[in-house]
Amino acid sequence: MKITATSDWRDALSYDVPVLVADVVPGDPTRCALCGLDAVPLERTALWAVKHRNPKNHAGIVRFYCLAHRPEPPRQVEPPAAPARAARASRAAGARARTTPRAPVAEKAAPVCPTCFVEVPATGVCGMCGERIA
Repeated sequence: MKITATSDWRDALSYDVPVLVADVVPGDPTRCALCGLDAVPLERTALWAVKHRNPKNHAGIVRFYCLAHRPEPPRQVEPPAAPARAARASRAAGARARTTPRAPVAEKAAPVCPTCFVEVPATGVCGMCGERIA
């Protein structure tokens, strides 16, 4: 038996990027993941949802954080550009772009069964009802 994850609001979140909980999922006030069970539940406009990577759950896990415990978003690090290699690559791309483009091939419309309204394979026999289509 293969177990698969379901698709829900958590799939739309990016990893390690804080998002306001009120913008993601409505609901009742809830607690911060790090404040503990003794903390007062906070409104969803004061909580941040962060999706974390998890080795046992390929879809990741989502935790809610208050502003005091909200993790910082990852910093964008730009790799240093290699100007000599980039120039060579752009020249090669320009040379390839000058070739004559091929004419697009028109798609041939497949016949459709008038009874079932499904495409009929090349054999001409409908796979649903068995009717032969010319």
